[in-house]
Amino acid sequence: MSSHDLLPIHTGTVIEEDSLTLEQLCHACGVHAEWVISLVEESIIEPQGDEIQVWRFSGASLVRVRSALRLQRDLGVNLAGIALALDLMEELENLRAELKKMQHG
Repeated sequence: MSSHDLLPIHTGTVIEEDSLTLEQLCHACGVHAEWVISLVEESIIEPQGDEIQVWRFSGASLVRVRSALRLQRDLGVNLAGIALALDLMEELENLRAELKKMQHG
C-alpha cells in the first residue's frame, strides 16, 4: 500500500454557515452529478430546494457523500447498503454521544 492509497480521515465539527450547489458538492467530492442525484433519490442526502438547479447541500451532506463514496469504492456497497450503513453509523455516533453525556453529567 502506498501513501496514495491512504485516505485522510476528517474529524471535527461541520459548520453549517454556507451551503453548496450541486456543482460545488460534486467538485468537492470528485464525483459526477448523476451519482449525487442517485444519493438524493435514495434519501442518503437531502438537498434544500425543490429543483436540481436550486439545490443546496449542507456541510453534513458533504460528509455523507464522502462517506458514501468510501463505502462504495472500498467495500463495493450498493446504494441501499450505503443508506443503511450511514444511518447505522449516525445512530451509533448519537448513542455514543448520549452515553458520554450521561457519564459526565
